[in-house]
This record gives sequence, structure tokens and C-alpha cells, in this order.
Amino acid sequence: MSKDLPPEISTHAAPIEVPGNPDLSGNPVAHKGWRNPEVLLIFMAAAMPLSFSTWMALLNNFSIEMADFTGREIGILQSLREIPGFMAFSAIFVLLILREQTFALISLLVLGVGVAISGYFPTVVGLYCTTVLMSIGFHYFETMQQALSLQWVKKERTPLVMGRQLSAKSLSSLIMFGIVWVMLEIFNVEYRYVYLFGGALTILAAVVAWMAFPKFSDAHPQTKKLILRKRYWLYYALTFMSGARRQIFTVFAGFLMVEKFGYDVGTVTLLYLLNHAINMVLAPKIGHLISKWGERRALTFEYAGLFIIFVSYAFVENDKVAGGLYVIDHLFFAMAIAIKTYFQKIAEPADISSTAGVSFTINHIAAVFIPAAFGLLWLISPSAVFLAGAGMAVVSLFLALNVPHDPEPGNEVVMGYKSPQPMLRPAE
Repeated sequence: MSKDLPPEISTHAAPIEVPGNPDLSGNPVAHKGWRNPEVLLIFMAAAMPLSFSTWMALLNNFSIEMADFTGREIGILQSLREIPGFMAFSAIFVLLILREQTFALISLLVLGVGVAISGYFPTVVGLYCTTVLMSIGFHYFETMQQALSLQWVKKERTPLVMGRQLSAKSLSSLIMFGIVWVMLEIFNVEYRYVYLFGGALTILAAVVAWMAFPKFSDAHPQTKKLILRKRYWLYYALTFMSGARRQIFTVFAGFLMVEKFGYDVGTVTLLYLLNHAINMVLAPKIGHLISKWGERRALTFEYAGLFIIFVSYAFVENDKVAGGLYVIDHLFFAMAIAIKTYFQKIAEPADISSTAGVSFTINHIAAVFIPAAFGLLWLISPSAVFLAGAGMAVVSLFLALNVPHDPEPGNEVVMGYKSPQPMLRPAE
């Protein structure tokens, strides 16, 4: 791990004009026409759910009907699925060989292959192996997508562009859930061919992205080693708490709908579709709101809202109210964009790729122990699980109040360790 460099030697290389990159500041977003970095980021964001949503839609039925899974096997599979996320820090070692854009497209290809072949291995071990392969592609892709977004997009546009990426993901997921339903319910297509179709779409999209878009220049050379900087401590803490809260939502909120309120598969699917439809419309607006409000105000609003939602989960008795909470809960997670844009504003540009991998690992630490530990707590009191989630929201709220109104190098936090003086910046 490298240590913080003294501010006086924290300089950046002078920007270099690259063929096809007319922006002399080194920002590759200046490409004209549709073949520009922002369009590529949105295109890749839409390509990922073509296979991942297919995998999610089929997992439970396929694992039970074809691979004879019980609760034990599905629990092991979900744990295996999270391991590549926990190991996301290793992405920095791959970047010693590959550029970020190349790595992102290869990861997208691996995700597609992992899903495409899933239906051809209907055994416990086979499904474990294809799940790990799929997950490696998924988590490395998400790591690189975040790193490229923070490198390529100008700070004032990042919330809007990330909002558009979420919107593209939701639209793609919405379409694939519909296609999977039609293939299974109307045409009675075998599982293996549904998997193959979804995976092939992502593979095709990765090939199109490789051939249709130029290789964009990096605005700043990236640090090719693992780093943990003291001045990023608040970003690390916000990222860890975000991962912890995510487990409460993904593992237990949906389970509450089924166990307590008797939601059937069709009703749960409708909730998923409603979530994606709303996100598709509102995610760009949330990105715009973050640009207008700033990270401190946006995160404060998110965590205050999540506190109310988790407390409501603990005591809700009406099935329709519970469904409404589930939809609102999902929408609030779009505001997590503010954590990423906060980091973009305080970060050394050269640290972005390395820290993207480290942050994914930090985000997944909670995934290692929360599902199992809180699963035991659920047996005693489901309400206690959500009250614990409310406690996490309170901790996150206090962390958000430590975000400055105008974060930048040298002004990373209101209280606590920060850079001794503002970091030197490249010439505009």
C-alpha cells in the first residue's frame, strides 16, 4: 500500500494532445458525434443487464427444477457470487497489462459467456462454476465502469451521466424481464436457450462496442498499485455503510414481502418491473438533483429517508404499504451516485482506477457476514433486522454531515483528517 504523498510533490503530468482528442485539458469527452465516451459508457451500462437480468430471472427456478438445489446450495451459491466483488481490488493488477477500456469490454464479454453457458451445466457444481465466471465478469465490469466514468466525464456532468447510465440499465432490465417471460410462458423455450440468448446479447454488445468506438485516451495516467490514502477515509466509510445497507434491502426486504405478506412470484416480478420503470425515468433527474444540491445535501436526504423506510419495514402490517416501501427503497439507492461524485471531487485523478477496485472490495465486506448473521437474527425477530438497518442509516447520516458543501482536495471533510493543504491541480 502506498502512503499519502506530500502535497508539494503531488503533481500531474502535463496534458498531452492525443489524436482524435481535441480537448487539450486531456478530457476525452470532447470527441464529437455519437462515438464519444459518454455514449460508450451508457451503451455498456445497457449491455450488462441483457445477460445479468436473464441470470437473475432464471436463477431460482432453474436451480431448483434442473439442479435440485435446496436452501443449503443456494446459500453457498450466493456466497460464491460475492467473492469476486470482495476481490475487486485485484483489478489494479490486471491494469498492469490492459487499459481500463479494454478491461471493461473483456469483463463484459466474460459476463455474457458465463450466462450463455449456464443452462448447459444443470448440476450443483456446474452452476457454482458458471456463477463464479459470470460474477467475475460482472464485478470487474462494474469496477471499470465506475473508474472510467470518474475519469472521462467532467465533474459537473458526472451525476447526470451516471443517472443516465442507471436509466439505461433499468430500461435494459425491463426489456429483458419481459423477453424472458414471453420466452418461458408463451413459447415454452428451454432454460438453456433462454440463458444462451441473454448471454449472447451481451457478448454481441461487447463486440459492437469494441469495433464501433475508438480507444479513448486516459485524461491522467493511473496509479498501478493498491493505495489506501488517509484523506479518503470518509469515502471508505460511506462506501462500507452503503454495502451494509444494500444487504438489508437485497436479502431481507424481498424476503419480507414473501414470508409476511404472501407475495407470489408474479407479484414480486411486478415489483421488480415497477422499480426498473420508475428508475428509468427518474434516475437522470436524480443525477441532475445531485448536481444542483451537492453531495452533502443529497446524501443527508437519502439517509434520513432510508431511516424512515427501515423503521417502517420493522412495523408495517399492510401488504400494499410494504410494496410501496420496497419501491421507494429501491429508488433511494440511485442517490448513491453522490458517494462516487464526492470521491471524484476530492481524489487525485491518478488514484481513480485503483480506488475503484478497493472501494468495491470495501463495499462487499458486509456481504460476507451480514446475510448469515442477520439471517439468525431474523429467526428471533424480523423487525430487529430492519431496526438494525435503521441504525446503519443513522451512522451513514452522521458521516454524510461530515461531507463539506464544496468538497475538493484539501477540503475532504468537515471534521477529521484531511490533506494539510490543497493538492496541486493541472493547468486548465
